[in-house]
Amino acid sequence: MATTSDVSVGTFLRYNGELVQVIEWQHRTPGNLRAFYQGKMKNVRTGKAVENRFRSGENVEIARVEVRELQYLYKDGDSLVCMDEETFEQTYIEEHFFGNTVQFLKEGMTVQVAFESEMPVSASAPATVELEVTYSEPGVKGDTATNTLKPATLETGAVVNVPLFVNIGEVIKIDTATGAYLERAKG
Repeated sequence: MATTSDVSVGTFLRYNGELVQVIEWQHRTPGNLRAFYQGKMKNVRTGKAVENRFRSGENVEIARVEVRELQYLYKDGDSLVCMDEETFEQTYIEEHFFGNTVQFLKEGMTVQVAFESEMPVSASAPATVELEVTYSEPGVKGDTATNTLKPATLETGAVVNVPLFVNIGEVIKIDTATGAYLERAKG
């Protein structure tokens, strides 16, 4: 059995009969009181966050979760079809596991999916993606002195704010967690 000192951010736990992922994990020693761990965890099934205090050295149940890299093939209803590149086995991953990052996924991209006994429990897109701008208002020459942004539609249909100098047909790098423009893709 594992103890609270074995837990770190990203660990999957079995908490109150539910599978949760640790988002924040802090060790605290307030004044002359006993030390404890303050944990913030996200329920994998519902997506709700829950906070709890654990005594230092308390037993916790760490869930065995295997993270695999899969290739995103196509969207089918509310699921994304992903393929294991070694076994060519296709798996349907529910769209909600990806959260808002699903709008930046393009066919052929590599995604990370966490499985607990062959059931998908969590999924994440790459940290950054390079996508082509399919529509944007034209920039005016010399209008780059300010930090003004304009909306641009990407090849996946997502709309992000980009600097005025970005035009249609350019490939740009996007941070999938925030949806923010990072830079022009080098190519």
